[in-house]
Amino acid sequence: MQSKNKLYGWSVVVASWLALFCLFGYRATFSILKVPMSTDMGWSQAEVTLGYSLMMMFYAIFAFMCGMILDKWGTKPVYFCAAIFGAAGFYVTSYATSLPFYYFSYGVLAGIATGMLWVSSTISVRKWYVGKDYAKMFGLAFMGAPMSQVIMSLFVKESLAGAQGDAWRSAMQLLGILTLGCLLLATIVAKRNPENYGMEPFGEVPSCSPSAAEYVWSIREAFSTYPIWCVILTFLTSMLAEFLVWTQMVSYWTADLGISLPKATNLYVTIGVVGIFSMPLMGIVADKVVQASKCESQGRKRMLIFGPFTGAIACGLLLMQTATTTLLGILACFIFAIYWAVVPGGVVGYTGAVYGRKTLGKIWGLATLIVMGIGPFIGPLIGGYLKDSTGSYTYSILFALGSFIVSMLLASTLPLATQPADAGEKVASQA
Repeated sequence: MQSKNKLYGWSVVVASWLALFCLFGYRATFSILKVPMSTDMGWSQAEVTLGYSLMMMFYAIFAFMCGMILDKWGTKPVYFCAAIFGAAGFYVTSYATSLPFYYFSYGVLAGIATGMLWVSSTISVRKWYVGKDYAKMFGLAFMGAPMSQVIMSLFVKESLAGAQGDAWRSAMQLLGILTLGCLLLATIVAKRNPENYGMEPFGEVPSCSPSAAEYVWSIREAFSTYPIWCVILTFLTSMLAEFLVWTQMVSYWTADLGISLPKATNLYVTIGVVGIFSMPLMGIVADKVVQASKCESQGRKRMLIFGPFTGAIACGLLLMQTATTTLLGILACFIFAIYWAVVPGGVVGYTGAVYGRKTLGKIWGLATLIVMGIGPFIGPLIGGYLKDSTGSYTYSILFALGSFIVSMLLASTLPLATQPADAGEKVASQA
């Protein structure tokens, strides 16, 4: 039985790896594809970036719907739908001839797919691994993101090398086929929640709120407490900065610093290369911090203070970089990879530690709706607006620096536990 438990647990991790690989394929390739798309179609940077922002808006909406499905039926139906919409997001966009067509194909179709992938992959791992095992196993699953950053970025770079005009269209078509294959495989290997197989999650540790695991939260109850809003704001301010940086970094290097596009792309890929190793390693570090803390939520809180701090340091290095100080750019990418390995999984870990596993899907689904409906939507738009109005991407990086600092300060106020006033009575009645 123990070997079967481990097999099912690893199957969840593999499926999440594939889902995150496809999800971050969209993010990894946009910063490169938007340049030739803009040139070929005659669109401004703000017009092209709006398609990405729309994708993140629909991402947020469908993340919430996905969270409601996960608590009942698990990830299989979610991954299957994401396979269809994810492939269509790339493939249909390759035929775009107007902005409305582009906004529908990339904004709506891709947004539906990516919204399904983030919540399903993170929550499924959290439902199978908690406490001292969660961050390590999520780190292994999250390796799919930097692998995508490397593989898909280099693939797009090579596809566009020496090509003219609409070469971005054939690149998108191949990305659509790859997305379809990966997500159909994820559908096959995915598993439902451990309770559906009579199993228990791995890695239990003492909790600051012992009743959290047994209590079945309603959306109203959970969102009437401070921790969920604090972790939402912590994540939101980090995402605002992160997505602004991800979508503007290559352009900052090429337009402001005069670095060639191939060299800037290689620098950008550094984040993915380092992330392949930082994801599992920082997961191990986070779990060690949990074990050294009095409870899981305290350990996750400490890591959520550390994560935005590294993002702020990386922004500072970007602002000090010049065309001849490539080493500062490499170091900034290295530190961004550390940030990336800490915050996205850390906010889910903290929320699961405070509110338990049973209704985590719908709680984090709504939290994702709020965060991803604002941060990734507004962040790229702010970056595009600041560039168009000032002629420089430097102000975008300054904005991201301030947002990371705010995130760090918010994380320092995260409480270790919470419960509604009638928690004791409700747990007793459920028992």
